[in-house]
Amino acid sequence: MASSLSRRQFLGTSAAVLAAPSVSLAQGANVLKFVPQTDVAVLDPVWTTTYPTRDHGYMVFDTLFGMDGQYKMQPQMLAGAVTESDGKVWNLTLRDGLKFHDGSAVLARDCVASIKRWGARDAFGQVLMAVTDELSAPDDKTIRFRLKHAFPLLPDALGKASPNMCAMMPERLANTSPTERINEMVGSGPYRYLAGERVPGALIAYQKFDGYVPRSGGTPDWTAGPKVAHFERVEWRIMPDPNTAMGALRAGEIDWWYSPDADLLPALKAMRGVSTRVIDPTGWISTMRLNHLVPPFDNPAIRRAVLSAVRQSDFMEAQTNDRELWKDGVGIFCPGAPMATDAGMSAVTGPRDLEKAKAAIIAAGYKGEKIVVLGAAEIASSKALSDVGADLLKKLGFNVDYQLSDWGTVVQRRAKTEPVEQGGWNVFHTFWSGTDQFTPAGHAFLRSHGRNAAPGWPNIPAMEQMRDDWFKAPSAEAQVALARRMQELAFQEVPYIPLGQRFFPTAFRSNLTGILNGNPVFWNVKRA
Repeated sequence: MASSLSRRQFLGTSAAVLAAPSVSLAQGANVLKFVPQTDVAVLDPVWTTTYPTRDHGYMVFDTLFGMDGQYKMQPQMLAGAVTESDGKVWNLTLRDGLKFHDGSAVLARDCVASIKRWGARDAFGQVLMAVTDELSAPDDKTIRFRLKHAFPLLPDALGKASPNMCAMMPERLANTSPTERINEMVGSGPYRYLAGERVPGALIAYQKFDGYVPRSGGTPDWTAGPKVAHFERVEWRIMPDPNTAMGALRAGEIDWWYSPDADLLPALKAMRGVSTRVIDPTGWISTMRLNHLVPPFDNPAIRRAVLSAVRQSDFMEAQTNDRELWKDGVGIFCPGAPMATDAGMSAVTGPRDLEKAKAAIIAAGYKGEKIVVLGAAEIASSKALSDVGADLLKKLGFNVDYQLSDWGTVVQRRAKTEPVEQGGWNVFHTFWSGTDQFTPAGHAFLRSHGRNAAPGWPNIPAMEQMRDDWFKAPSAEAQVALARRMQELAFQEVPYIPLGQRFFPTAFRSNLTGILNGNPVFWNVKRA
């Protein structure tokens, strides 16, 4: 084993040196220039749930399954998957020709280590690991799960397109503790990360991986199907100023601006040579996350009082005046999703009374403690949420310390469990893709297992029990019934507050074709 790892490390170093591209050699026609939502503060797609990191992850890493436009899982790195013993044994067989960016072959043991690390952090992965008796690699091509009981959602877990993605990486990296970040980006995806060209706050660069073998057959769809890279190089240009990004798109200096500001959309729609389109039909669910570990939001009565004052339309209108681009009346599950329900929705849609809520907060014991509200200044939609939320909390009588920073700083600070006086926090606002909130399986903010939960760390044993029951439910009807009960409980215990659903058009040069629905991915995209 030691000699094998040593060889891999040598290959990694050698390949990086030999294949590192020169910026001066990059040809415009073969380069796609993309402006992401924000910079990537953390590169490890298993360590964090942020979307820019997920999108970066799909550039570099591949997954065992991919999700198509009907939200069904299709084999991706796999030639096939078969079950035995009434669904208690899964044998996953890797495709031929899979290679990591360091030149080494993708082996089953790499995947086993990758799954174990991911399964320690991801909400859905934790469920899969809990029902797994043994995860092994009986040979170089076979990944074997021996389960405590049948778990038909196994492909859904391994192939989910939402953070944290189940990224396959070499065993030597996957053996890193799940509590530690991986900074060396060696995957088997269609593009290699160019670490030597990284300029924080300005540039992330990728080179087409010539050793990537797309799966044969099928149609590119969301994260499923053949991943054919047409551009030799992809550059993510970080442009916090929206006017700069719009000017660059107009001039043809960039090709694709992922998340333009809502107030610029009319100008973009009228711009010659530019197209706009909503690529994620599930939208984005806005949320207010409260820290359950520290006062005052460790008190459920205070959390309920804040919920009772939230008017979702206020948060949506702060982002855009285009009524077609948002919905209010949004509960715990994505509107239109199989688990969406009207149970308990009066907590969201009923009359709002600020004075009544303010009195309830005082009655519940609020003593004027300072509350820190985090906000990301460079993401217009996120800042709009934070502005409205901070203002609402002030109107409710809270002693608000509103701290704006960049999103990367928010991501790092929200991981702190310490009291406010020691660098902690009380409230932050964010978005989740609608697909993340389809079911309890991947719904990170619904997880309520204390310090093992996502930042906010709610501890609601009854919610966790219902979630466990949901996985074991004998029918879709039984799952819906449990989802109703979970939503009712969520409006009582308030693990977080839903703020509405937004749809974000993306903007790109009209000569780009092949942009897929779903996550921003860069295979299948080409210049006409």
